Amino acid sequence: MFDKILVANRGEIAIRIIRACREMGIPSVAVFSEADRDALFTRYANHSCPIGPAAAIRSYLNIPLIIEKAKESGSDAVHPGYGFLAENPEFASACESAGIKFIGPSSRVLELLGDKVAARREMQKNGIPVVPGTDACVEGYEHARSVAKRIGYPIILKPAGGGGGIGMTIVDDEKRLHGALESAYKIAGTTFGIPDVYIEKYLPNPRHIEFQILVDSRGNAIHLGERECSIQRRHQKLIEESPSTAVSGEMRASMGRLAAEAAGSVGYEGAGTVEFLFSKGEFYFLEVNARVQVEHPVTEMVTGIDIVKEQIRIASGLPTSVRQENVRIRGHAIECRINAEDPLKDFVPTPGKIHSHHPPGGPGIRIDSGVCGAAAIPPFYDPIVSKLIVWGGDRKEAIHRMRRALYEYIIDGVDTNILFHRAVMENERFVEGDLGTHFIDTETTLIEDMERIARREKTLREKLPAQSLEKKKIAAIAAAAYRGKPA
Repeated sequence: MFDKILVANRGEIAIRIIRACREMGIPSVAVFSEADRDALFTRYANHSCPIGPAAAIRSYLNIPLIIEKAKESGSDAVHPGYGFLAENPEFASACESAGIKFIGPSSRVLELLGDKVAARREMQKNGIPVVPGTDACVEGYEHARSVAKRIGYPIILKPAGGGGGIGMTIVDDEKRLHGALESAYKIAGTTFGIPDVYIEKYLPNPRHIEFQILVDSRGNAIHLGERECSIQRRHQKLIEESPSTAVSGEMRASMGRLAAEAAGSVGYEGAGTVEFLFSKGEFYFLEVNARVQVEHPVTEMVTGIDIVKEQIRIASGLPTSVRQENVRIRGHAIECRINAEDPLKDFVPTPGKIHSHHPPGGPGIRIDSGVCGAAAIPPFYDPIVSKLIVWGGDRKEAIHRMRRALYEYIIDGVDTNILFHRAVMENERFVEGDLGTHFIDTETTLIEDMERIARREKTLREKLPAQSLEKKKIAAIAAAAYRGKPA
C-alpha cells in the first residue's frame, strides 16, 4: 500500500479522496491555488501546500509543479480525481517517469481512449455496438458529405480529442455542413489541441446510460451496474440515478460484461465508466471516462462498494475487493448536483460568498461537499457546491426522499439550482421514468414550475415572525414537519 497520496484536485472530490485515504490509514497531501487557500479540503488533508495563482493553467494544470510538490512531500502516489489532469496522458507519463504511481490507467491507455475515433474502433473489435458514423477522422468536406449521405441527416460533428459535450455540432442538412465542419475543426484545434473531427448519426432524444467498471492488474474486470444520466443541460449532467428504469436485469448483465471486458482488453486498470446512448432498445458506445465520475456516489449507495478505495487498492497492485458474482444492486439512488448558478437565468454561474450552508439529514441522505458554514465559490472553477445523494428502497421512495432533502437544504448568500431540482422531482415525466437527453429542452413548464415553487415558499416565509432568512427557512421546515405534510 502507499505511504502517502497527493490529491491533485480541489473541492468536494478532494475531500472525497482524502476521506478514503483516512479510512485506509494513508496520509494525504492537498495542493491548492491562491483562490482555495482557505478552502475546506486544504484543512482536511494531513498536509497541504500552495501551487500557484487562481488560474488553473498555472496551478491545478501545472504538471511540473505538481510533480515537484509530490516529490517534496514524499508522496509515492497521486490521485487526480476528475477534471483538470485526471485523463491527461502527459500527466500520467510525468508521474511514471518520476516513479510516482498515477492512480488511474497508464499514459498509453489514456492516450488511446482520449482519441475518440480510436476508442470507437477498439470497442467495435470487442463486440460493442457504436453509433453509425466514421471509423476515422474526417478528411475534408467531400468526405464528410459522403458520410452524411450514407448515414443520413441529422448528423453530429465531434472533436476527436474532446469530451464533456464541448465542441459538438448538430447538422440538420447539407446546406449547413460546410460551415459547421470548418467551425468544428477550429474548436477542436483550439480547445483540445487536436484539429480532428469525426461524424456520428445524431440520435434525437436518446437516454444516456453508463456502466461503472473496475479492472485490476490480475485480470479481474467487473461492472457495478449502470447509471442513468439523461437529465442534462448542454451535454452537462445535472441529475443521475441508479439503476435505470430502462435497463432490465438481462441487459445489465450483458452490457456490463461487454463494457468491463472491452476495457480490460486494452490494458485498462482502475475505476472507469463506459458510456452509452440508449435509443429504441439498443445501446451505442459513446466514450470511456478513464477516471472516477462526479456521479460515482449513486453506484456506491446501491452496491455498498467504495469506488475510491477500489481505485487505490488496484493502483497499489491489489485485486478488487469484490468479484462479479458478489455485486448486488439494492434499492435506488439519485444524485442532484447542487451548483452555484441561477436556473431562472439560463443557469448563469453565481460565484460568491456563502453565508451559511445547512445540508439536509435523516435516513438515506449523503452529502459530498467542498464547503461548510461560510465559504467562497470562486469564479475560476466549476461552480459546484455539493452533491446531494439519496437512497430509497425503490425509485418512488428515493424521489420522495429527494424532495424532502431538497426542501431542507439551506444555502444562503449565492443563488443555486436547488429550485430546478425541486421542479424536476415533481415533474410527471421524470416520476414516470420517461427520460431523454433533451428532457430539459422539451419540458417547457420547468421554469413555470420553479417560479411556482419559489412563490409557494415565499408565501410560507411571509407568514412567519420576522427573523433572518435562515431562521425563517428552519422554522418553515419545522412547521411543515409538525403539520405532517410538505410545504
